Amino acid sequence: MHQWNTYTDFNQASQAAADFLAERIDAFLKENGVCHVILPGGNTPVTCLNLLAKKSLSWDKVHWYLGDERCLPQGDPERNDLMLDLNLWSAMDKTYIHRIPAELGADEAAAQYRNEIKAINAFDIAFLGIGDDGHTASLFPGHEALNDHRSVIPVYHSPKPPSDRVSLSLDTLHKTKTKIVLVAGREKAHTIKKIKEGAAFPINCIGDINWFIDQESNTAEI
Repeated sequence: MHQWNTYTDFNQASQAAADFLAERIDAFLKENGVCHVILPGGNTPVTCLNLLAKKSLSWDKVHWYLGDERCLPQGDPERNDLMLDLNLWSAMDKTYIHRIPAELGADEAAAQYRNEIKAINAFDIAFLGIGDDGHTASLFPGHEALNDHRSVIPVYHSPKPPSDRVSLSLDTLHKTKTKIVLVAGREKAHTIKKIKEGAAFPINCIGDINWFIDQESNTAEI
């Protein structure tokens, strides 16, 4: 079942999410000596990632992966890995970053990333985002990519620009051991309400999620 954690404001939700991520990363490091973490793009995670980067953990034993990437040139400000560079990875002396080479095009990048992650049976943690339409990573409602069961998939004709993307599949996300989503703002309230009602959004098809939401996105208070 989904676990719902609601906080007065977004800063509190971000702090709680960062604390939760740090606790889970530390637990996996103690259990396995390594931790494999999927990360989101967008603006919502920025505060949380900045807080996470300040934690005293064995970052040299953590491997980071992207949930999705946009097929844009390296260094493009709209790429997810640039946001992660600025708000997380740049604060770490040594850590392992596995970028999606989306500048090569969706098919080639997906093929290379499948090879990159082939040794991982199940990721430890997936920190994911959510769109107003219930999409996560680059998995959009009703899109043909939802039926692609390979671990990493090309996404063409995205309903949001850019048209071409690369994404971890529903199958890959579903197998991940711990899933977390951070949500903020009244504009997400309708989406959260639908998720609680069991709507068949992509985000609702990957199993149990630990939700960290602010009061504005908590439909129970609207």
